[in-house]
Amino acid sequence: MIVLKTRSELDLMRIAGRISAQALEVGGEMVRPGVTTAQINSAIHRFILSQDAIPSFLGYGGFPASACVSLNAEVIHGIPGSRVVQEGDIVSIDVGAVYKGFHGDNAATFPAGKISDEARRLLDATRESLERAVAAAVPGGRIGDVSFAVQSFVEPLGFGVVRKFVGHGIGREMHEAPEVPNYGTPGKGPRLAAGMTIAIEPMINAAGGDVKILPDGWTVLTVDGSLSAHFEHTVAVTENGPVVLTKP
Repeated sequence: MIVLKTRSELDLMRIAGRISAQALEVGGEMVRPGVTTAQINSAIHRFILSQDAIPSFLGYGGFPASACVSLNAEVIHGIPGSRVVQEGDIVSIDVGAVYKGFHGDNAATFPAGKISDEARRLLDATRESLERAVAAAVPGGRIGDVSFAVQSFVEPLGFGVVRKFVGHGIGREMHEAPEVPNYGTPGKGPRLAAGMTIAIEPMINAAGGDVKILPDGWTVLTVDGSLSAHFEHTVAVTENGPVVLTKP
């Protein structure tokens, strides 16, 4: 069931989204050669707690950290640890916060020092696909419109769309209905209505879209070893159009 949010609930989600966005900024500012993924996670954890919020991810389904930190060919759900970020890496950070019972969720991929032209093209295209998908989240539209906005932009550029994992509704629960794929057909899927809140999150690979899960049970990796990028916003569908809730 898709849950429409009231004005007061959207106000709380704006705060949760802002905290999530600021936590993502904290993590992004730490991305540089020599830092460990555990250090990035610790900084994010401390920041969320300082805002009287709770990390959404810590303990969720057994996940052991407050942020997912994924490097290079890792798509999502990387577990922070002793890995050291190297010059030229791309680092995807996914983070969420709960404020007074409501979640915010966002992600971005950051360059560590000077990155390759291929990596830069991938980051730029994935970020642009998210912006196009957000613009399609209007009342009366369909989830397929949002999904197609991602697919129709990145595939002609030669990039692959991850199909095994998708975006989602969000609110009192981290994952609510509806699912929000990054591929689809315009005019298909659940109808968008004012009060809906969705997490739109393109996961785009430099080559094919196939992925696998590592033995840790969490880390998702591209099958062909190609780079992957991940950008995400929590978005409210309103009568005046889409509103990004995860803005600092």
